Amino acid sequence: MDKYKVAIIGAAGYTGTELVRLLLGHPSFELVAATSSSENGQSIAQRFPAFMGHTDLTFTTVAELEELKLDAVFLAVPHTAALDIAPHLLEMGISVIDLSADFRLKDAAVYEEWYKAKHSAPELLAKAVYGLPELYRLDLVRLAELRANNGEPALVACPGCYPTASALAVAPTLAAGAMMPRRPVVINAVSGASGMGRTAQEASHFVTINEDARAYNVGTHRHIPEIEQTFSTEARQPITVQFTPVLIPMTRGLLATATINLLPGLNKEVLEVIYSTAYSEEPFVKLLPYGKMPQTSHVSNTNQAQLGMFFDEHTDQLVVSCAIDNLGKGASSQALQCANIIFGLPETSGLISIGSVI
Repeated sequence: MDKYKVAIIGAAGYTGTELVRLLLGHPSFELVAATSSSENGQSIAQRFPAFMGHTDLTFTTVAELEELKLDAVFLAVPHTAALDIAPHLLEMGISVIDLSADFRLKDAAVYEEWYKAKHSAPELLAKAVYGLPELYRLDLVRLAELRANNGEPALVACPGCYPTASALAVAPTLAAGAMMPRRPVVINAVSGASGMGRTAQEASHFVTINEDARAYNVGTHRHIPEIEQTFSTEARQPITVQFTPVLIPMTRGLLATATINLLPGLNKEVLEVIYSTAYSEEPFVKLLPYGKMPQTSHVSNTNQAQLGMFFDEHTDQLVVSCAIDNLGKGASSQALQCANIIFGLPETSGLISIGSVI
């Protein structure tokens, strides 16, 4: 069977190069183009020697994609950039897997408030499906059917890394109606420095982050409305979040720990059933034995998410931690998981991997 031809726009960033790595080893996708405005004309393998012997592509421009017959494009671009690119690709009949935030929020006004930019394609927000398969697989399958049966290109809005880990940690409690009403979910999350992107900035310099940990954008982080949107959908009522992100001196990895106020009468046995039922059939989510908490090193370089939970009887609160690779399940490999679904491929295709044990 012929492979689906795909391209990456923004392929020289951290998420872009991770996508290059994954796509080069994928059995059903052929990477035929990769763009970078800063690296245009350079050999990908010379710029990133890890790819030597695996590809002879050079970085190209977005305009040159017009000449290719593409099935899908992955957008690994900064926020607001996808607003100009995605509509044109969709008009050409090309499916779009967008890793930016431009189509995640369903309300254009909320996007404009938090991202301080005009949303120029609000008509596409209803079309976009949030790319978190564990919660929205049926919506992704619907897009796959429209693509296969009607030739309608798909638009997938892949979640951010913090929202992915937060949603996987909290969604089963919300869907089960086990949370105390009118209480916020408290989330503390730590992330590696690769989440800040490849572009040089003082905040990501080695001397700035080494031997340091700092909370940032407390109560103002742009992922807050995205997390609240997912939580409210799962709970079928408005949910608020108190979110504290922390940058730590680690290259890749993310650990989100949520504290949830529970209805009276629950116990750890009931909560274990809720979570094991939610994720027992999920290929990329693993619930650890009760009381054991996940580690980022165990999911590094994978699409895996590991969950650990503890019921605090003293406070009637559930504490759930979720570990993911911020560049993997938090970005690139999750985008590929979504693409697999969109093109009717096995969801795990090109993504089976085992995390490190040291």
